[in-house]
Amino acid sequence: MCLKTFPKVIPVKGKNLFSIMPNGQVRLNGRLNYTSLSPFYQLKINASDGGGMLNGTHVIQSNVALAFITVLDVADLDPRFLGLPYRAPLEEGSPVGTVVFTVEALDQDTGISNKILFSIENSTNSRAAELFNISEYGGVISVKSEIDREAIGDSITLTVKALEDNLNTHGNQAFALADVQISILDRNDNKPEFEICKDECAPESNFTAEIFEHSTGTILINMRVKDIDKDGEIELMLQGADEDVFSVTPSFAISESAVQLVVKNTQKLDYEEKEEMVVQVVAIDRSNSTLRSTATVVITLKDTNDNSPKFKPDTYEASVQEHSTAGTFVANITAEDRDKMDKGKLTYTLLPDSMLKYFELRPGTGVVCVKNSTLIDREVGSQYSVTLQARDTDNNTGTAVLEITLIDINDQTPVFNRESYTVLVKEGEQLELTIQATDADEPETNNSRLAFGIASGPYSDNFTIDSRTGVLRSKGPLDREALDPALQGRVELNVTATDQGSPPRFTTVKVIVNVEDTNDNPPEFKEASYEFSVAEGLKGTFVGSVRAEDLDQSTVFNRISFSIVAGSFGSFIVRPFADAGEGWAGYRGDIYVDPDIELDYESVPNNFTLRLEAANLAQGTADVTVRIKVLDVNDERPEFGQLEAVTLKENTTWAGAVGWFAATDRDGTHSLVYELQSTKCRCSGTLQPCSWVLLNSSGEVTVNAKETLDYEQCDQVVVKARVVDVFTQKGENDSAAPGVMVINIEDINDNTPEFIASDSVFVVVSESASKGTSVAGVTAVDRDSGINRQITFKVVEVRFQDSDNQISSKRTIFEAVTTQQKEDYVGIIQSMEELDTTLKGKYLVTVAATDPGGLSSSTVLEIFTIDKSFKIELRFASPLEEVTNNLGKITVALTAATKAMVEIVALKPETEDTRAPENTLMEAYFVYSNGTAISSEAVEKMLSKPEHFVSLGQLGLTYIGDVAVEDQAPDPIRYILLGIVGGLIIVLTVLATSMICTRRSYRTKLKAAKALNSASMAVTENQKSGPVVPGTNKYTMEGANPVLNLNIDTVTDLGFDEEHSNTDRVSLNSWDYNMDLSDKDALPMMMIREEDEESEGAGYTEPLGAALAEHRVVEFSRGFDNPSLSTTDL
Repeated sequence: MCLKTFPKVIPVKGKNLFSIMPNGQVRLNGRLNYTSLSPFYQLKINASDGGGMLNGTHVIQSNVALAFITVLDVADLDPRFLGLPYRAPLEEGSPVGTVVFTVEALDQDTGISNKILFSIENSTNSRAAELFNISEYGGVISVKSEIDREAIGDSITLTVKALEDNLNTHGNQAFALADVQISILDRNDNKPEFEICKDECAPESNFTAEIFEHSTGTILINMRVKDIDKDGEIELMLQGADEDVFSVTPSFAISESAVQLVVKNTQKLDYEEKEEMVVQVVAIDRSNSTLRSTATVVITLKDTNDNSPKFKPDTYEASVQEHSTAGTFVANITAEDRDKMDKGKLTYTLLPDSMLKYFELRPGTGVVCVKNSTLIDREVGSQYSVTLQARDTDNNTGTAVLEITLIDINDQTPVFNRESYTVLVKEGEQLELTIQATDADEPETNNSRLAFGIASGPYSDNFTIDSRTGVLRSKGPLDREALDPALQGRVELNVTATDQGSPPRFTTVKVIVNVEDTNDNPPEFKEASYEFSVAEGLKGTFVGSVRAEDLDQSTVFNRISFSIVAGSFGSFIVRPFADAGEGWAGYRGDIYVDPDIELDYESVPNNFTLRLEAANLAQGTADVTVRIKVLDVNDERPEFGQLEAVTLKENTTWAGAVGWFAATDRDGTHSLVYELQSTKCRCSGTLQPCSWVLLNSSGEVTVNAKETLDYEQCDQVVVKARVVDVFTQKGENDSAAPGVMVINIEDINDNTPEFIASDSVFVVVSESASKGTSVAGVTAVDRDSGINRQITFKVVEVRFQDSDNQISSKRTIFEAVTTQQKEDYVGIIQSMEELDTTLKGKYLVTVAATDPGGLSSSTVLEIFTIDKSFKIELRFASPLEEVTNNLGKITVALTAATKAMVEIVALKPETEDTRAPENTLMEAYFVYSNGTAISSEAVEKMLSKPEHFVSLGQLGLTYIGDVAVEDQAPDPIRYILLGIVGGLIIVLTVLATSMICTRRSYRTKLKAAKALNSASMAVTENQKSGPVVPGTNKYTMEGANPVLNLNIDTVTDLGFDEEHSNTDRVSLNSWDYNMDLSDKDALPMMMIREEDEESEGAGYTEPLGAALAEHRVVEFSRGFDNPSLSTTDL
């Protein structure tokens, strides 16, 4: 009996494509594809017998061979164009045969490479077949006939077909299509042409137009210029006898443009001088001035009314008396017009419109008359300048100026140069003041000559005025006290000014004479003596008032000051104030208790006799006696006693009094009222305002029903109050110091534990998780105090959510261990047993936090599992002890390279059967912070980066690969196996003895194999020089294969490139471990055609087969070895 299997297939994606029969026949299980899968497969075939007795022990003999299968390509893919998209320029008029562009295509069936035939299949222009050729095999597109851009356009797109010369697997010729866009570059070969455009445009060289004489602006001639060359630059200019009258627009155009004439000199467009004008419009190609065209334009002038009315002379003069009645004649002025059509048809207008309110003009005759008698005022304006306008039937106008002078009449009243005069004269002095006035009538006439006088009135007899000069004087010195005090020294006079006209006109102005007072009178008291009373203990209180008067009328001189000259003993002060009453105008002296003195009825003296003095600024004085009696009052302040602290439980709803404020007052009669000063709560050790309690006027303290007492928020309330004696007459009526009541809040258990949110992601590697392994953690706090804030954690439920999002319940395989860190309680989640390594998904662990009062809350933790398929094996070329010592550095380097958590689950030396017993194997997982594990391919790519590979190589890393994971099915006869353990121990003892005996023979064979390898390397002629790439089947120089030492095409490469999986890069020597060497030759090279390929016609021999055939002549029957690799290449 012989059992044959495939332990390994390279590339690994082809493992399910092959199967082997018991008779050793290898069969296909699926379809091969040279292009999309692999052109080569390598099979490792293991053959073992049914076992038998050897030296009394049952032994199974096995051997391994390699089979190399080459996939032959077939024509099943269409050709492919290279360098798309295709764009090419071509100059208009290029000669026949000019190469435009070369297209390239290749057969995607790289193993066949059919020839490609090119042809033009289609085009955006129907004449493409006449214009272009393409070479059948070269793909060269060339010019076939003349290329005219104006005929075929700016571009043309050719559709090129690439056709394989042989039939494909479907019996057809494979092909591909591609577009080639050819841009036609213009050549300047056409001159500009003129067109006339009305409903449609047509070529034309003669144009006509009609305009009125002296017209301005654009002349419509329906002309258009066009150059059919691409972006042709056209210059336009005028020629001819009348070219200075017009201009052409635009002066420059590109490709085409409408053309217009613009009048440049309107004065020369005079019908009377010339009735018709002719110009030539010249269009010149700017790039080639020889390319030009000319068009003639005839412009016919039409007559207009172009003469305006004219006045002779330009300026006229007239006069009229001011304020003449409406309709009074002023002047008659007319104009002439050369146009016969306007004879007798002129219309006259008076300008500007602002003059129409003064004068009017009769439109048909040109007669000017007065319109408003009131407004024509010589004093406002003595002369008016108006404009007379004459307008003909075509609204042409002519103008002349009329100067109108007004004759004066006596219509103006004299005017003083001030609205009033004010003068200040000291008492005892004389007045002299000049009064001035003017008359707006014509100067130096009786209408403007003035005479001054004084109208009769109070005190007017005390003054005189010069009638000619207007000088006002007093008849003697002025006395302030002789005037009515109510006038306050003010005398008012009315002065007149009268003109000499007929009839005469006059006006009046007010002259105010202020007589300045002098201090010439002493003060006098109103009363001979005064008596007052005042209550004790009132600092600065008002006692009474004394009054005195000074007969001087001005405030400066009649101002009185008061002073206490005797009897005060420093207890009183006096303050002066202005005081006025009926028939009285003087000063008041208010007496106050000194603000720094407190009168005491019980002290001596309690009665005072004061002597008060009144004085003015000239030191004139008078004195008076003032008697003051002190009265007894209530003057004691209330006081608080010591208040005891109060204790309240939080959340209390007690509506009664929680405490009382009590104060005492030594006065016999008093009434105490309590007032709240502040309420502060101690929150987090700091006092801050709050409103938890209330205080009424009787001193009762109660809980505010609108507030809740919360110990966790604040643990103490401090209440401050003041007490007021409403009957107090003297001094302060409240307590000197406030009363303070302290209310301590007592805690109760009223808060549920609260979990602290965390962004942590918890991951558990099931393989490494044993009993007591910490896999996650939670943190919670309780706002209560003391024992009420203690928290205990417990795992109440465990569920599992697999990769298909299916959730199932699990037994409690986790437990929570409660610890405390400062003020927070921490629950460490630990596994209670080894976890199931086959599960893929995450655990949903519900953790509850409970305080001593039974209040609890819960949260759900997500703990992600990492299964064995993500386990990665790392090989270090260092002993186990050295790797263990460098474990910290290795972990840091791996973490820096992958940016992931590194979970090391095993660290062990290679088994004694390996060829490098000094190597150390590390098994580890690489997990991102979000719970995602990294595959072997991704880890290898990260660690292979130059910035990380050097440092890891220095730490001994030589190999990165997957760890074979075998699913372990549940064993229902677990306990039966325990019974046969003894038997297995005996078998193992026999096997160990056998291995020890054959070990020396094995080492001898291994040395011989290595010697053969060295010899093979020495005589190999096809091997290329260059360093070997460890862990691969290739040299660094392209085409050198270390397995065969043969030059092979990259197309037939074994496929161990970066496009294949990382496992395909393992050196062939990695298969030498634990390999039984036999005397059998390696399996012959097999050739398998792709699924669509016919069986006949095979003529290709794989170099690998030839190499194996050559290998048979070497006298070495123990298999074969890679001559370029050693066991350390892994």
